[in-house]
Amino acid sequence: MSHNLSPGSQPTAADLDKPLYVPIKRRSFFMYAGATAGATALVLAGCSKDDNNTPGTVSVGSGDVGVLNYAYALEQLEADFYTKVRTGSFYTGSTITAAEKQILDDLYYHEVIHREFFKAAIGTNGAIKALETVYPANTFSTRASVFGTAKAFEDLGVAAYNGAGQYITSPGYLFLAGKIVSVEARHAAIIRDLLTENSFVGNDVITLTSAGTSSLATNNSPANSSLERSMTPSEVVAIANTFLADGSKLDVSGLR
Repeated sequence: MSHNLSPGSQPTAADLDKPLYVPIKRRSFFMYAGATAGATALVLAGCSKDDNNTPGTVSVGSGDVGVLNYAYALEQLEADFYTKVRTGSFYTGSTITAAEKQILDDLYYHEVIHREFFKAAIGTNGAIKALETVYPANTFSTRASVFGTAKAFEDLGVAAYNGAGQYITSPGYLFLAGKIVSVEARHAAIIRDLLTENSFVGNDVITLTSAGTSSLATNNSPANSSLERSMTPSEVVAIANTFLADGSKLDVSGLR
């Protein structure tokens, strides 16, 4: 059965709002946070990735397909991280609390759903390959390293989605990205709160400004606003690529 849209057609918000059902072991707050949508409804007409990438890297392509591949790559990284967390010595050891384990389980299931959603949505002819990861030694052995790395990934994911919205031309895809980034922000908030209470509103991730302090406004954020900061694709992959093996590092030069 073909999953291609007819020429010129676009997915609607109603289509994209259908739940994406995949096998999971648990139901939790995160499962109902509204991030997932129907993969059968999100399909690309004539999707193909741009293979004119820098040697040894993986090009995400250009246009809406490129943005979706960019998101797919980041979701691969996050899903891989939480998969490895669940076999690491901190998770399997005696110092982790039941609440911490439940949170890590929730994030694992959610990121796997995100990864599989994008893989199905883009399709085998357009999706980039499965990426190989590398991590610093002892990443999964201590509470500080597990939650510190999780914080870095979740903050990066939120900033990446915020920065990628400008490259999306389809309203349906923009709708989808908005839903997912709202859940990634929840992930970031709970991880940050586990590390330092109330740090999810820190000025390192949110531009906090008020009347009469316009000099504090950055990243095009006006005074009297509290906006999450964004990062360009090139800024994001400069960090993400440090966790990707040679041959899996990302080339986002097609995103303009």
